[in-house]
Amino acid sequence: MGIPNIFSTGKGNSRENLDKGLEKTRESLLKKVSRAVVGKSRIDDEVLDKLEEALISSDVGVETTLKIIQQIQQRAAKEKYLNANELNTILKTEIISLLADTPVNSGAITELPSKPFVIMVVGVNGVGKTTTIGKLAYLYKLAGKKVLLGAADTFRAAAVDQLTVWSERVDVPIVRQQMGADPSAVAYDTLNSAKANDSDVVIIDTAGRLHNKVNLMNELTKIRRVMQKVIPDAPHEVLLILDGSTGQNAFAQAREFIAATEVTGIVLTKLDGTAKGGVVLGISDQFKIPVKYIGVGEKLADLQVFDKNAFVSSLFS
Repeated sequence: MGIPNIFSTGKGNSRENLDKGLEKTRESLLKKVSRAVVGKSRIDDEVLDKLEEALISSDVGVETTLKIIQQIQQRAAKEKYLNANELNTILKTEIISLLADTPVNSGAITELPSKPFVIMVVGVNGVGKTTTIGKLAYLYKLAGKKVLLGAADTFRAAAVDQLTVWSERVDVPIVRQQMGADPSAVAYDTLNSAKANDSDVVIIDTAGRLHNKVNLMNELTKIRRVMQKVIPDAPHEVLLILDGSTGQNAFAQAREFIAATEVTGIVLTKLDGTAKGGVVLGISDQFKIPVKYIGVGEKLADLQVFDKNAFVSSLFS
């Protein structure tokens, strides 16, 4: 079940913010594409080789890049594209077409599919998980929803403290326990509190790292199982937070978490500080799990609902 796009007209979806956030990626990619066709009157093997290099170096990913190159090669066999602008146009078309089978949010949904709507947030430490939870809480509150946070990352005192700061900043309540408490117990208490207080949305933070990967993934499974004692179909959304600036490391993290837990959506953060924004395209294509949000800045409203058409248009604008 996908998270509703209830923010489609909110401040967080400004095209101006998106263009600014993707500036580094756009400048890098367009320069490389332009160099691929300079002095060329048609698309040949040399152009395709340079274009392939441009996409891979923008962290689109090898498999996704090869799909794009193959499509362009087939079209170029029938038609001739004479300059960079025309190549940009066909690149936009092929990339959007490639992502067409990946479900994305569309339209404005004002009613939540469940109440409370329970979101479990996963991801390694340092990817912007806590910040994303705070911004997501802000967006839901902006949409008139009653939000409750659950600090189930009890293995790091800093994690609980950081989430508490965000709860105060956004002015939403939080359920927390002492460091070292059972994360499942925190999730259990959070959901019971949400039911008792008629919350609309519950966002549960989870640990990004334990003593080893196996323990972490087992812990995530346990949290889900305990939540279902309170709300049988919880969580309704499992958001995996990835740092877009890490490029191929984000792919590796996605593989691990997707293999270990039922991820329903991906959030890519820190795209404003990197030229590796192409990672959005590769992850969306390779894992067939929708990119739900992208982070394009530090402000509260800089967490944007991902729209593939707007994203690709911004890359090539």
